[in-house]
Amino acid sequence: MSKIISIGSAVPSFKHKQRDISNFMQRVYALNENENRKLRFLYHQSGIDYRYSVVSDYGQNINNWQFYPPSENLEPFPSLEKRMAWYNTYAPQLSVDAIQKCIGDKISSSQISHFITVSCTGMSAPGLDLQVMELMPFSKNIFRTSINFMGCYAAIHALKIANAICIADPAAKVLIVCTELCTLHFQQASTMDNIASSLLFSDGSAAALITGDSYAGEGIHLKHFYAEVLPKGKKDMAWELSSSGFLMTLSNYIPDLIEEDFKTLTTNALSQFNLSFDSISHWCIHPGGKRILEAVGKSLQIEKEKLEPCYSVLKDYGNMSSPTILFVLERMMHDLDFRKKNTIFSAAFGPGLTIETFIAET
Repeated sequence: MSKIISIGSAVPSFKHKQRDISNFMQRVYALNENENRKLRFLYHQSGIDYRYSVVSDYGQNINNWQFYPPSENLEPFPSLEKRMAWYNTYAPQLSVDAIQKCIGDKISSSQISHFITVSCTGMSAPGLDLQVMELMPFSKNIFRTSINFMGCYAAIHALKIANAICIADPAAKVLIVCTELCTLHFQQASTMDNIASSLLFSDGSAAALITGDSYAGEGIHLKHFYAEVLPKGKKDMAWELSSSGFLMTLSNYIPDLIEEDFKTLTTNALSQFNLSFDSISHWCIHPGGKRILEAVGKSLQIEKEKLEPCYSVLKDYGNMSSPTILFVLERMMHDLDFRKKNTIFSAAFGPGLTIETFIAET
């Protein structure tokens, strides 16, 4: 087995109020007053107070915009090349900020044996893994791999790989960093998919350090992993490249799918390892949006308080895609009483529709 001994998180310097982003969107979408009223209502009901971005424009006067051209219709609209240039400028240092908070004085950078990068908002070669290596004193022969384009559940997939590495090599020290700059991919057409994306997504990075189970000190022991794909949701969540950035499909039907199927999936995951609902003390659910958390609560028939860390991260940061579940777990680790047994059930959702889960204990 393996265990998570530390998590560190980082966000860009630009902190935007949700209402300021709403004002930006109303200006760009050029909606009529009735549509603007509906948009303001959606933003007010989102459960999000703040979001972070490498782009300052969302909270600035049009004359001070840096990423978008200072025109009402954003023309010429930023190309994919410009978005990737910004990603390559800001993602590496944001990743390093999260990594440094994660490893602290626990180990030196040169002791990290395996390095896994996770992202779905930027792609290049050489990629984020090598860009981070240029900024960190890692061993030149470090084992490295990347998980790309898996979306919000990718952090759990990375933990699954890290767990397998530590089982094969108990001396391994695996570092995961999940970095997403979702706000680079804003789209100007006022479609329901674009409105949903502009309502929810933000930028952030989270790093996790995973070691063999014999490592001394407190940590969360990774016990079991379980995943399912709901093919009927394949067209309801998607992430595709285009010449003007990455295009998100995010159907209003997703919360309904989750409410319908999540309890069955959770039952399947628990029964496979002879566990019951009553054995779970903490629910670490990806806060993909307020409606998704509400759907999970209804499906599991648990009170909102049991999902408080999830709602809290959504309120403070929005949905950062892959790092978000680690932000939730970081808060849980900070509040856990390691003197007693805690059993955590975690789940995240992504294209497919894929649901990845893990069960961990202290």
